[in-house]
Amino acid sequence: MLSDIEIAQRATPRPISDVAAEIGLEPAEVELFGSTKAKVALSAIIRRSDRPSGRYVVVSAITPTPLGEGKTLTTVGLGQAFRKLGRTAITTIRQPSLGPVFGIKGGAAGGGYSQVLPMEDFNLHLTGDAHAIAAAHNLCAAFLDNHLHHGNTLGIDPHSVTWRRVVDVSDRALRGIVVGLGGRMNGLPRESGFDIVAASELMAILALAEDLHDLRARIGRIVVASTRDGRPVTTEDLQVAGAMTVLMRDAVKPNLLQNLEGGAVLVHAGPFANIAHGNSSIIADRLGLKLADYVITESGFGADMGFEKFANVKCRTSGLEPDCAVLVCTVRALKMHSGKFIIKPGRPLDPALGDEDMDALRQGSCNLVKQIANVRAFGVPVVVAINHFPTDTEAEHELIRAVAMDAGACAAVSHTLHSDGGAGGTELASAIEEACECEHDFTLTYETSAPIAEKITAIATKVYGADGVDFSPASERAMQVFTGMGFDRLPVCMAKTPLSLSHDPALTGCPSGWRLPVRDIRLAAGAGFLYALCGDIVTMPGLPSRPAGEKIDIDSDGNVVGLF
Repeated sequence: MLSDIEIAQRATPRPISDVAAEIGLEPAEVELFGSTKAKVALSAIIRRSDRPSGRYVVVSAITPTPLGEGKTLTTVGLGQAFRKLGRTAITTIRQPSLGPVFGIKGGAAGGGYSQVLPMEDFNLHLTGDAHAIAAAHNLCAAFLDNHLHHGNTLGIDPHSVTWRRVVDVSDRALRGIVVGLGGRMNGLPRESGFDIVAASELMAILALAEDLHDLRARIGRIVVASTRDGRPVTTEDLQVAGAMTVLMRDAVKPNLLQNLEGGAVLVHAGPFANIAHGNSSIIADRLGLKLADYVITESGFGADMGFEKFANVKCRTSGLEPDCAVLVCTVRALKMHSGKFIIKPGRPLDPALGDEDMDALRQGSCNLVKQIANVRAFGVPVVVAINHFPTDTEAEHELIRAVAMDAGACAAVSHTLHSDGGAGGTELASAIEEACECEHDFTLTYETSAPIAEKITAIATKVYGADGVDFSPASERAMQVFTGMGFDRLPVCMAKTPLSLSHDPALTGCPSGWRLPVRDIRLAAGAGFLYALCGDIVTMPGLPSRPAGEKIDIDSDGNVVGLF
């Protein structure tokens, strides 16, 4: 079979203006970036506000493994499958960060015959939203250090500064730095560091904002430090919030692309799910729901991560409620969750993974059972999507179907979206249609009025399966400070490893008898949440020993090669 990039480059995309017209956008609402991508004016949401909203479908997964389960592939492919059934469908997904693209994960456009086009543009810069966020974020950092240099009239405690700088590559050497070296004219020396752009609060704000004016208000509420007497200092205090918004005024508009079969894809924002809330924008979802019969969106990593935040953070903010959740799994990933196979990125797979092993599959399916329970706890109907691989056997798929149905799924359907495109997922799409008609009562995990520790404990015990939470002295102090400042009624965004239901990536399957360590709690007042740092999570990834970027180049005709 051809590689993903070869499949994408052999496709002939439709003019993006035709894609826009097909979903009901008017020419004045579409700002072209060449012939294959565009930005959509937010006025389209207002114009279509009287139209009934379409069905809202969110794609999640079991706890991910280094093998990759095909969640984005399924999300994009379902847009194609619904179109095959004659439905208007729009996929809404995040824009990839350049860190993973050139690091270990590669691109995030889907795979095989279920991809976003143009694949290279989608993975590399697109229309520049991430760079606008980086510019706005670093402008704030420059204003902050400039204020400290020119007399510090706000009385900022330099040791309280939480606003770091960002860059959209993985670079562990920038995790901790010292700014202001070289003499008095270069500013006040202090410790700081860099985060990756996807971890910037501005990225989370972009994903949660309702419109340009809400974006401006949220940016103005960002807390960057505190004064010596403990008062929060905001971007509004630094008089930089307006300029930051100006740099992001075009980034607030969703990007319109297409899938391999010419259906519409809205790409907007890209917050990481292990650090921030891991979902594409509310704006894109609302636009899609007013234009299509079905919106298929994706939440990052497993249901304990992206889906939990989709519900408790994103839906709480937007007021939207999902009609159905899709849980993606594979035979080989469930076998890995048995603990019988050790998979390491960049190393050859154990050949035994391709052999029928019903015992390993049955043991590893405990993770699927737990993730189904996690989604059902929110009152959302669940359809399990089994991504078919050539080495799978019918007996293995039948076992997964039986386990899923026993656990309370509405349906469990195998698909071949990778090899067959939309035609390989019509049965899955039909099952989702039926599930969307089921009565459901959307329920959140906690009330925002609960104390901070209670909200964190609710997520840890009800979603992750922990026996309890161990708060560090630093996290205890943070809760005290944020409660005193009046931020204790914000929802909580958990930052932990995505590779386990626990904080420890080595604990696969469905671990029990463990407690969640919370080492610190930080404030994202503009985004509107607190985030708890669990275990050894970092906000600036590092590159692997053999980065994916080593294989990326251009050929003699100037085409991109090596991107996957």
